Amino acid sequence: MSLTLYYHPLSSFCMKALMALYENATPFTPHMVDLGDATQRAKFLQLWPIGKFPVLRDEARDRTVPESSILIEYLLQHYPGPVPLIPADPETALRVRASDRFIDLHIHLRVQAIVNEALRPEGHRDPHGVKDARTRLQAALGVLDREIAASTWAAGEAFSLADCAAAPALFYANEVAPFGDTHRHVAAYLQRLLARPSFARAVEEARPYFHMFPKDKLT
Repeated sequence: MSLTLYYHPLSSFCMKALMALYENATPFTPHMVDLGDATQRAKFLQLWPIGKFPVLRDEARDRTVPESSILIEYLLQHYPGPVPLIPADPETALRVRASDRFIDLHIHLRVQAIVNEALRPEGHRDPHGVKDARTRLQAALGVLDREIAASTWAAGEAFSLADCAAAPALFYANEVAPFGDTHRHVAAYLQRLLARPSFARAVEEARPYFHMFPKDKLT
């Protein structure tokens, strides 16, 4: 099989990539990497020295493609399927890409900052940084709540790249800072995402690793 995805099921950005693959039933070989294992980590760093998930390896084209958004665009360009994820219309495509970047930068990364802080040992934590991340996360959720109020999906009525970004970002955001009572449109949107087969599959595959999520350490 030409495509291999290097990933971990618990990773939110890996879930994003998996959704794109599942949406279009794109054939690929999943290669789970445990970064806590020295041997696996060393091999992964040979492939991608930055050491961040996900990474797509395309042997047929001799390409190594990191970064979830670029990875998905690569799939759409070279391995297209029935769900385009990025529309052909330039203006609509720009809206999708803008929504994807907003979600990754202002929701996804804020959630990761809070979770990573919880994983730090005592004496190495940054309470100010966590407070700032939580404040910015709430602001971003407010923006998304207004934008999603009149549409089914993040960038309109068609499921897209932006929704692949939003699904894992909001799934974990709801664990970090439950928003069911504060952002009802986002909460309803998350339920639509959870009902999407591609995301439901990604969540189910991550379930055996949920015990690794530091929910009891979040502050």
